[in-house]
Amino acid sequence: MNSVKFSQANGGAAQLPNERVMLVGVRLDQDLKGGAERRARLFDSAMAEAEELVRASGGELVEVVQCKRQQIHSALFVGCGKADELAQQVAQLGIDLVVFNHALTPTQERNLEKVLQCRVLDRVGLILAIFARRAQSQEGRLQVELAQLVHLSSRLVRGYGHLQSQKGGIGLKGPGETQLETDRRLIKAKITRLRQQLQQVHKQRATQRKSRQQGALKTFALVGYTNVGKSSLFNRLTKAQVLAKDQLFATLDNTVRRLYLNDQCSILLSDTVGFIGDLPHSLVAAFAATLEETALADVLLHVVDITHPEYEQQMDDVNKVLQEIHADNIPQLIIYNKVDKLPAPLCPQGVVRAADGRAHAVYISVQDGRGLDELRAVLVELAQESARGNLLNEQ
Repeated sequence: MNSVKFSQANGGAAQLPNERVMLVGVRLDQDLKGGAERRARLFDSAMAEAEELVRASGGELVEVVQCKRQQIHSALFVGCGKADELAQQVAQLGIDLVVFNHALTPTQERNLEKVLQCRVLDRVGLILAIFARRAQSQEGRLQVELAQLVHLSSRLVRGYGHLQSQKGGIGLKGPGETQLETDRRLIKAKITRLRQQLQQVHKQRATQRKSRQQGALKTFALVGYTNVGKSSLFNRLTKAQVLAKDQLFATLDNTVRRLYLNDQCSILLSDTVGFIGDLPHSLVAAFAATLEETALADVLLHVVDITHPEYEQQMDDVNKVLQEIHADNIPQLIIYNKVDKLPAPLCPQGVVRAADGRAHAVYISVQDGRGLDELRAVLVELAQESARGNLLNEQ
């Protein structure tokens, strides 16, 4: 079964809509910190997120399978017995695709496809499939295609066991190339071309940014976990019409708008792609052009869904990515969103300040507008602080 299918039209999207999908999650307690209760909570949260990812990809989630293992099986991830059980369920339920909410090695994917007799995707492949469906701009599509090809290039061991060397022809030396070698060479060349195109986009973005900076406006970038309300907040503040849906990765392309705060102060506000836990370095690197807007901002507005049971873990995941793109030293304001969903007695309000008086966090609700006036006042403070800091540096 040849499961490697590359489509020029969609950048190699690994998943098609309406496929019948089985989701598999393996609980590996030794990889999780904290007590048994916290480990169980983290695992449940990760599985709930994975279910949303499957739905966001356009797949029909038919079955969810959870199991435990002491350690990862090197060949099949879940072990031989469990793999055979999954194969029976796949056949009975007519499953087209099995998604593992983990990072699988190319060998594990190949072996699982042989046993399960259907396509297999890991967490990274699933996220890339969503990106392929959502990217709208030229830059976004280029970045998605690059990330997919880099991911695919390590998985070209799949489905080529039947291939033999092509015969050499007139004017050709040696036995020729196997189909696998040909595909690797073509993909390597395509990756090179995509990186060159992205480099050109990088130059254009730098020119646009230089033009914006000449206006002396400070840039504030909205960052945060996916689906915490960044785009909704962006639209509420700027009156823009950025796509804002209650789904993972609704926004993949940067949008920048001028935000008028008062007669003396305006800023540039940037809406960015949401982050997610366990993002591999290769995926972060592929989106370097988009993430650069975050890394070069004057202030980061870290939006948090305070109603999520693991919002602190989500904040840690975001900060890890910020550290990876060298944006961890940029001043940051925490914006706790969705306070309207909290019980009234437990609902925090207003601005939280540090000992030196600087604003550290603001509690808001994009839905009912609570706290937005306080947020705008804090943005003025931060813009003025940033301007004074630049003036001191120039002196």
